[in-house]
Amino acid sequence: MRALEDVQVAAWGYSDREVLPASMFRISAATGGVVLAAYPVGADVPFGLAYGFPALRDGQLWHHSHLLAVAPAWRGSGAAVALKLAQRDQALQQGLTRMTWTFDPLIARNARLNLGKLGARAVSYHPAWYDFPGPVPADRLMIEWDLTRPPEERPDTRPEGVLVLERAGDGPSPVQWPAPGACLLAEVPTRPEQLPPALQLAWRLALRAALGGPLEAGYAVTGLARQDDRAWYVLERRHD
Repeated sequence: MRALEDVQVAAWGYSDREVLPASMFRISAATGGVVLAAYPVGADVPFGLAYGFPALRDGQLWHHSHLLAVAPAWRGSGAAVALKLAQRDQALQQGLTRMTWTFDPLIARNARLNLGKLGARAVSYHPAWYDFPGPVPADRLMIEWDLTRPPEERPDTRPEGVLVLERAGDGPSPVQWPAPGACLLAEVPTRPEQLPPALQLAWRLALRAALGGPLEAGYAVTGLARQDDRAWYVLERRHD
């Protein structure tokens, strides 16, 4: 569990103040939390982790996944999916049928994992969810995963629907919400880390408006559409 502190630093460059300590993993594992580590075959130093805990609100109990981290050298290896599926198995063994977690809507590669490979959906938008330092607020989308259904990968689709946000040059165009249509499309930059802070902030605020309104109105983010080097969030009306 002490080694899982190093995994967080390798994955995200966390400072000591941001790292979840081994003591928290220890007490969580002893009181109903799920702590998983991924190791290379034959090695005793982990390169990945998944961590979550039971959550309770309004009489409903579910599993909230707080951390999923993979060292950079192992990204794209399938380890993140394997960790998430193992976490799903652990939650089901506890009798829990739903899992939630958050991810940064500005990073499309995370959407590919959450919405595409795992078949989950985003159900709400949370501005400045974390108080991280820096010029761009740490907004998050809340993912909901129905554990009673077998995991089903959703392939990326072509962008077909009503545009609520699109790219103009390197920046976002004005949001066109509200808009009719069963399917909405909100463009997201594919390489936000290469944009200057001012453009990252512009995209953050544009996505906040483009996704927040529809999600409050009963939509869910269900997938990712791609064409050439561009990507769009796909929003569909919820039926639950």
